[in-house]
Amino acid sequence: MLDRREWLRLTAAAGAHFAFARCAHALPDGTLIRRAVPSSGERLPAVGLGSSATFSQVARGEDASALREVIKVMIDRGATVIDTAPAYGASEQVAGAIANELGVANKIFWATKVNVAARGDGARAYPAAALEQIEASFAKFKVPKIDLIQVHNLADVPTQLGVVKKLKKEGRVRYIGVTTTSKRQYSQLIDVMKNEPLDFIGIDYAVDNRDVEDSILPLAIERKIGVLVYLPFGRTRLFQRVAGREVPAWAAEFDAKSWAQFFIKYVLAHPAVTVVTPATSKASHMIDNLGGGMGRLPDAAARKRMIELVDALPAVAR
Repeated sequence: MLDRREWLRLTAAAGAHFAFARCAHALPDGTLIRRAVPSSGERLPAVGLGSSATFSQVARGEDASALREVIKVMIDRGATVIDTAPAYGASEQVAGAIANELGVANKIFWATKVNVAARGDGARAYPAAALEQIEASFAKFKVPKIDLIQVHNLADVPTQLGVVKKLKKEGRVRYIGVTTTSKRQYSQLIDVMKNEPLDFIGIDYAVDNRDVEDSILPLAIERKIGVLVYLPFGRTRLFQRVAGREVPAWAAEFDAKSWAQFFIKYVLAHPAVTVVTPATSKASHMIDNLGGGMGRLPDAAARKRMIELVDALPAVAR
């Protein structure tokens, strides 16, 4: 991990960005906040759709009509980012099929992953196997370019990141990166961030899961790496913690009208975060989630108050 001097340098950089006012002026009603991809300047809607968890569960069933409504609502309201992975069961296939049926596949920012098993002799995975998995993703989305491919859970980064680097050079992939949702891999993630030309990382981050604030998010700012956030609700953990409680009245100061918006706005208020991608299989939840990317965001004092509120609640196992 980082030594004390480097940690202080990175957190100072993050503090300077906070001072630059991520608490944001209110945008017109219904307008999603957009964040720039650091490596290109392209601006993306700051809330998207994840396809693990309940999305994946519904995708495995015979009737995926609910997911059609989720994607339609998402696109109709200005969001574009769908985060998926071959490891999420039928999610890639179903999302691709629905997007093509709706005629919106080329409007979506497709963020997927690669993660093939290493050979049984303990050596690295075959590059050909990684490429085969990626070609399968192209076939599901039916697009000429995939916007983002990340090495899932830091699996054999030298081999698999090498494959996506080559695809980026060939113009078939626009952005590349790596992901992890395991604290045990944070040290490895930091090493990769320092030594590889990443456009994005994907990490878990929530108001009660703030470990990435110490070093990873400041390093992303310094290295100009975009950040996709997974699990802003801690799967269902945060909803369990606030069950039976009303959203505090002071949350209106940053336009949070529900607990989902409260949790998303905490994450989005960090200057390193590019897009938050909560998973859902319900159109009503998608609409609610998008509200977390509209209006004002909490400033540093409000974020501290949010942390104090959540930390005082009964803990739920991660």
